[in-house]
Amino acid sequence: MSQPTPNPPAATTSSAAPAQPATRRKPRVSLAIATAFGLGYIPKAPGTFGSLLSVVLAGLYWFRWEPHISFLEWRLDYTFPASMMWFAILVSVVGVFVASRVAEYLNYKDPQIVVIDEVAGQLIAYIGLGSVAPNWKYLLLGFILFRVFDIWKPFPARQAESLPGGLGIMADDWIAGVYAALGLWILRAFGL
Repeated sequence: MSQPTPNPPAATTSSAAPAQPATRRKPRVSLAIATAFGLGYIPKAPGTFGSLLSVVLAGLYWFRWEPHISFLEWRLDYTFPASMMWFAILVSVVGVFVASRVAEYLNYKDPQIVVIDEVAGQLIAYIGLGSVAPNWKYLLLGFILFRVFDIWKPFPARQAESLPGGLGIMADDWIAGVYAALGLWILRAFGL
């Protein structure tokens, strides 16, 4: 009769991250979206890179080109705010879901790698442009205003961080985006 072999001792890890149970599957799609396809893994200022992704997306949409019969022509889009609003809503809804999954998987309230909140907030900031002619200065100003409000976290942004799960991760950036949108609208109204 053979003796049963004892279970080997559990391996210890030296990383600061909590060990994940073997039965839990890694939420790969949620991680990809929540990190803006890897931008969240940039070691310095990942939130800034998440915001820059939105600047690039907004710029590409605003200054998009369409093939015509015999040549390529740039088309200026004056329906930018309405389209941006719907895109920001879509990113926000998906963001709440994926941020919740990633935070739960990592067992951390607001993981630094989650930058989908900055992507959504920056998109919200551009809603304040109204139907203006495309201009790179507006994109830059919206980026600066959003980053200032995102770091400063004026009322009620800091309080919104206490909301549960992905809602708390996303809400403070939505508020920063609204402040930046109002700032853009005011500056545009005064002709600056």
